[in-house]
Amino acid sequence: MTIRLLLVDDHAVVRSGLKMLLGSQREMEIVGEAGSAAEALTETERVQPNVILMDIGLPDKTGIEATREIKNKFPEVYIVALTIHEDEEYFFQMLDAGASGYVPKRAAPEELITAIKAAANGEVYLYPSLAKLLVRDFFGIEHMADQKINLDGLTEREREILTHLAEGESNDQIATLLVISPKTVERHRENIMRKLNLHSRSELVRYAIRKGIIKA
Repeated sequence: MTIRLLLVDDHAVVRSGLKMLLGSQREMEIVGEAGSAAEALTETERVQPNVILMDIGLPDKTGIEATREIKNKFPEVYIVALTIHEDEEYFFQMLDAGASGYVPKRAAPEELITAIKAAANGEVYLYPSLAKLLVRDFFGIEHMADQKINLDGLTEREREILTHLAEGESNDQIATLLVISPKTVERHRENIMRKLNLHSRSELVRYAIRKGIIKA
């Protein structure tokens, strides 16, 4: 399968460099580019990419806001953050917004290519140094540590849906895979979050990594 890529960055020189790097990959095709959040939304609808590389620092809105809007409107599209920001505030906000990966711009080209391929396969990719933030943050959450939560409190269906949610799949995608309605997925999601005392996607991903449900 050819991965259809949309590049979102407000610097033309960065987009040009990405096109040179990624355009040489046989399994990837650059189908569009955007320099703002508004353009990203328009181009996503026009070119229908599989994966979007999203910068956080955009001129009209943040890449976090753009990611949330795109995932709400186009849940089948996977988004990988490619940014200069490596602090945990942006990192967790992007995960909460629905991003499937987070790669700093200083990363080696091979890391970015790996992240894109992982996202296209519906997997979550976290740059190694940032994955450590996730683990550290997990152990810093007292209610997670104290309650000694285990998977035994979840039904078999809830465990299945937890895995799909942690891998970044949307309610609609999960519904299609499991042949159930999106409303049923949402109800299971609410039950999972309540039973595990989780409050956001980033907490859910942290939990899934800690329990070995997915790998960082």
